[in-house]
Amino acid sequence: MAKQYETVIGLEVHVELATATKIFCGCSTKFGGRPNTHTCPVCTGMPGSLPVLNQKVVEYALKLGLALNCEINRYCQFDRKNYFYPDNPQNYQISQLYLPICHDGYLEIDVSGEKKKIRIHEMHMEEDAGKLIHDEWEDCSLVDYNRSGVPLLEIVSEPDMRTAEEVIAYLEKLRMLCRYLGVSDCKLQEGSMRADVNLSVREAGSRGLGTRTEMKNLNSFKAITHAIEGERERQIELLADHRQVVQETRRWDDNKEASYGMRSKEDAKDYRYFPDPDLQPVVISDEWLKKLRGEQPEFQEERRERFQKAYGLSEYDAGILTQSRHLADLFETVADLSGFPKKTANWLMVEGLRILKEKGQEPEELSFTPKHLAELIQAVERGEINHANARLVFEQILDADVEPLHFMEEQGMRMVSDDGALAAAVEETLCENPKVVEEYRSGKEKVFGFLVGQVMKKMMGKADPGRVNELLKKRL
Repeated sequence: MAKQYETVIGLEVHVELATATKIFCGCSTKFGGRPNTHTCPVCTGMPGSLPVLNQKVVEYALKLGLALNCEINRYCQFDRKNYFYPDNPQNYQISQLYLPICHDGYLEIDVSGEKKKIRIHEMHMEEDAGKLIHDEWEDCSLVDYNRSGVPLLEIVSEPDMRTAEEVIAYLEKLRMLCRYLGVSDCKLQEGSMRADVNLSVREAGSRGLGTRTEMKNLNSFKAITHAIEGERERQIELLADHRQVVQETRRWDDNKEASYGMRSKEDAKDYRYFPDPDLQPVVISDEWLKKLRGEQPEFQEERRERFQKAYGLSEYDAGILTQSRHLADLFETVADLSGFPKKTANWLMVEGLRILKEKGQEPEELSFTPKHLAELIQAVERGEINHANARLVFEQILDADVEPLHFMEEQGMRMVSDDGALAAAVEETLCENPKVVEEYRSGKEKVFGFLVGQVMKKMMGKADPGRVNELLKKRL
């Protein structure tokens, strides 16, 4: 009988912070600038330059640490992690090893209705390295130092996850917390959230840990899922063939859906850590922590429950709307302005998320005046515009933030409520289609839809279909 194996997974997640400036200098952290334009002597490691800590980085670390139920080190320090990479100009990285800012927390996830706590070993502050750009045409590598010195939080979990599904649930929950707090946009495609997967396998029922590998270059949830499944199978095949799993860092190639070894896995001693002599220790007061606790937002769980009670939403709808703080804020504002919370939820969830999906955008990218959507919803409920035209107006609100009532008038979308005009259109339709009328009266009720369509065509779509139905049935 073949042996059964269990996967053991821990994550190292790097979150790029949404500060305006870098961790130890005043250079911009804005993504997408021309290479080597967001740089200075400090973040390019020039001799004689000295780092100065950005207080906002510490504040963001404390906010996330509190949200992750962590213990806070009231006295912490920065250390130098010594290694040579071409994109690391100082030949060391300023990080934290001995006294990280946060430790011993947890994050609760929900997978298929089952709750599970994933322990957080530690969270520390550090600076990012630059970025290497490999030019295959010129057969050379170029370095861009714009990212060098961008502040990072590294969140290190315990090896508590067993499946790719648990890993994705953990990452989605962590990303949501970061966005609710406003500490990071966590855009995987821009590298502001990066996950390294530490994975090993062991015989089912075993208490010991197998030899782990670390997989890098994972920039999407899809790549993370494939990498976990691929590495699990690779290690099981090695063990089944009585070969050894080597502890190493592996690089995942999403195009080939395979990983390959990069280097042997380093231990802390290989980096020769020592306290950074240029930076003062960080002392965190009780008053500062109390202030930050009071500023913590209403997170998804509490907001979801409140939306169900206050707005009468289903658990499913409230869950969708609160996955994004920005989407939840929009819903709440529009619902209060329009007076129609369930209709507001439908517009945002059905039409809004459909449009975002078509554009490949996220809810955080929704940008329009809430009053405009509220006015459109009210116009629909008053019967001033039919749903088909309202969808067109909604798309214009999302694209250009148009004022809906003015746009409806300008485009001739306002519904005709004059029964006289509707009755005339009904009469014309019946006179022009005597055979269809005869078929309907002989029991072929399916043709009724054709007659409704003809009336709507005459009214150029500006009639209430419900009222057209009433008048047609009465006349027939």
